[in-house]
Amino acid sequence: MARTSSKKPPSEPPDPMPSRVDPCLATLVDKPPKGPDWAFEVKWDGYRLAVHLEPGRVRIITRGGYDWTSKFPAIADDARRLAVMTAILDGEAVVLDEKGRSDFGMLQRALGRLPSPYDAGAIVFYAFDLLYLDGCDLRRLPLRERRRLLEPLVAGREGAICLSEEVETDGDEFLRVACAHGLEGIIAKHRERPYRSGRNDSWRKITCKRRDSFVIVGFEPSVVPGAIGRLLLAARKGANLVYVGGCGTGWSNELSAELRKLLESILTDKPAVSLRRKNAIFTEPLLVAEVEYRAWTDDWKLRHASFKGIRERADDATVYSLVH
Repeated sequence: MARTSSKKPPSEPPDPMPSRVDPCLATLVDKPPKGPDWAFEVKWDGYRLAVHLEPGRVRIITRGGYDWTSKFPAIADDARRLAVMTAILDGEAVVLDEKGRSDFGMLQRALGRLPSPYDAGAIVFYAFDLLYLDGCDLRRLPLRERRRLLEPLVAGREGAICLSEEVETDGDEFLRVACAHGLEGIIAKHRERPYRSGRNDSWRKITCKRRDSFVIVGFEPSVVPGAIGRLLLAARKGANLVYVGGCGTGWSNELSAELRKLLESILTDKPAVSLRRKNAIFTEPLLVAEVEYRAWTDDWKLRHASFKGIRERADDATVYSLVH
């Protein structure tokens, strides 16, 4: 398929290529929007990344602005084979399970923080937006135009970079099917709006369950020797961390022992939060847990929290912030 040109008229100078773009973030809502102006996609369970293709180099930038090109070698190598001179692709890096569902825990293991049967070559980048192409800043264009230019670049490819498909269906039905298949949820995007950095109403997320990131500030030992009974978690509140409860499920016996070893390597006698618990063992606030939960209690503690994955806090843009 021939690529649709995005080149500007010769009389116009090229748009400068941004060194970084703050990503557009979806607003959490209870129900999918209605109407023909909304497009739907799977909500991928991975790392939000921007892939920058420049003459002679590829950069892979996290949501928080860190250069993690070295962590995603297969994606970087595949990006060099795209038929473009310069581009910025917005998307999500994931590892798929045997049923084709993105699995955050598998992604973490592929990135090497915990022992893993997966390697970095298992990671796939699902591109869902195109922000810059061959001298043209596309952010001012409506989504439907950005997708028209993106699809010929990445659709139907075999490799580490794929297209995140839009689904032509009723949003309520798509959400029902997504939840029935064990997916995290769906994303709705307004076709006629430009790309806007930060959280806004142009993109909306509808999840099957609540899921967020919290800083690990300690743990309570398990009755099983060498294992973890409960992770102690904190959210951001302004410039500080505040305790929001913990989680004691979501891991196997093997993973529990691995987490215990990892956390014992960063013990501290200076807790990052104000908390008195008889069996608490405190750690430096260097790691972040992905947690699935049902709701908040009246005093802002997590209800029915379950562990889903772990990552370093170096890119902590996704850590939950309390606004009450």
